[in-house]
Amino acid sequence: MQKYMPLFPLNVVVFPGEKLNLHIFEPRYKQLINDCVESDSTFGIPTYINNGVGLYGTEIKLLNVEKKYETGEMDICTQGMGIFKIIEFDRTAPGKLYAGGKVEEVEDIADEDIVTRVQIQEKLQELYTSLGISNIFLDLPEDFKSYDIAHHLGLNTEQEYTLLQCNSEALRQEMILQHLNQVLPIVAETERLKERVKLNGHFKNLTPPNF
Repeated sequence: MQKYMPLFPLNVVVFPGEKLNLHIFEPRYKQLINDCVESDSTFGIPTYINNGVGLYGTEIKLLNVEKKYETGEMDICTQGMGIFKIIEFDRTAPGKLYAGGKVEEVEDIADEDIVTRVQIQEKLQELYTSLGISNIFLDLPEDFKSYDIAHHLGLNTEQEYTLLQCNSEALRQEMILQHLNQVLPIVAETERLKERVKLNGHFKNLTPPNF
C-alpha cells in the first residue's frame, strides 16, 4: 500500500522497534514535528548514504516531545515501526519546508530459524567476551529478532543499510551469522597480538630445546 509521508533523511539506519531520541533544531524539521503532533501522524527516516537519500527507510512514531525550548527547538522521543521504500521523492513536500515522498510499505517475512538464532547468540557472547565487554552483553529475550541486535554487531552504516533492505528474517540471520564468523577470528588474532606485544621485553623463563 502506498501513501505520502513527511521525510526526515538522516545518515543513520533506524530499525523497527528501535527507540531514538532526537534534538530538533532546523526550521524545516521543527515544522515537520509540529505537523506530526497536530495531525497525530508518523514520518519517515530514510537513510542518507553515499551522498544521497537512500530508497529505504523506517516509518517513525513520535512517542512524545520531551522538552520544548524558547527557540522552538525540541527534544523528542521516537520509535521505529515498519520499513518503507520510496517511490517518489520530493525535496520539499507541497507547501512545506521539509521533504516528503510517496512510499510503499515493505512486507517483512517472519521466517526466522531457531537454530541459527541460538548460534548467533553464542557467537555474540563469544565476541563480547573476546572484546572484554561481556559485562554489557545484551539481556536478550529468547525469541529476539535480528533488528534487536543489529546495532550491537560492529556493522558499518553500509552493512546496516543492507540489513534494512532485506525483508526476510531468515536471510538477515544468515547475514549476521556470516558477519560474526568473519569477525571473530580477526578479534581473536588481535587479542593474541596484544598479548605478544605485552610480553615483549619481559624476562622469559624458557626451557631450551633438547637437541
